[in-house]
Amino acid sequence: MLAIINRLASKNIVQSLPYHLIRAYSMTFRLKVENELMWLDHYAKQDGIVLLCTYHQQFFSAIRYFKRYRFCKPGIMISKSRDGGLISSVAERTGWHPVRGSSSKGGSEGLKMMIEHLIKNRLAAHIVDGPLGPAGKVKSGAIRLAQAASAAIVPFYVHADRAWYFRSWDRFLLPKPFAKVVLKFGDIITYKTANSRDEFELQRQSLEKAMFREHAMLKGSFN
Repeated sequence: MLAIINRLASKNIVQSLPYHLIRAYSMTFRLKVENELMWLDHYAKQDGIVLLCTYHQQFFSAIRYFKRYRFCKPGIMISKSRDGGLISSVAERTGWHPVRGSSSKGGSEGLKMMIEHLIKNRLAAHIVDGPLGPAGKVKSGAIRLAQAASAAIVPFYVHADRAWYFRSWDRFLLPKPFAKVVLKFGDIITYKTANSRDEFELQRQSLEKAMFREHAMLKGSFN
């Protein structure tokens, strides 16, 4: 019996279960995607490098849809925590390359690997306020990564007409079954390398304000 349990705990069975559950659950969403062609054109026709950015609260609803980008071999930084291990397994099965690290643990090494992967494959995603918040606070990693790889930042946002919000630091959003869900990509944003800490901070604040404004507009469209 113990041998059977150990076998079930292998990567091929237990670790694949969350991936299949997420995909099955997400199939119930009435998903609408907006403003995708703009950054795809930049990526495919202009050989641009793109960093997709979102809040920790909202990444769940994009998992199933983002599998369509797997041919780009995109990368994503995921924390080294136990929860990060689960998310990493889901990312791999979705066709994304997980780079383990964060701003609080192994972040410097992870950032270097992310830069290398982004330059090589030209597409990656980043959680701007992860792994532990504060919610909505854009940390420095997104801009440092984009500048080092000469990448354009493209924020994306998710909102649903019916959803549960967890009692977590990010108020994690889980759309209810058959909810109308909108996945909206924002405008392309580029930043030149800052010449000072003050200039870099202004860039960080600019991205934070732009994301807050665009997300508020998406939520307002549901009223």
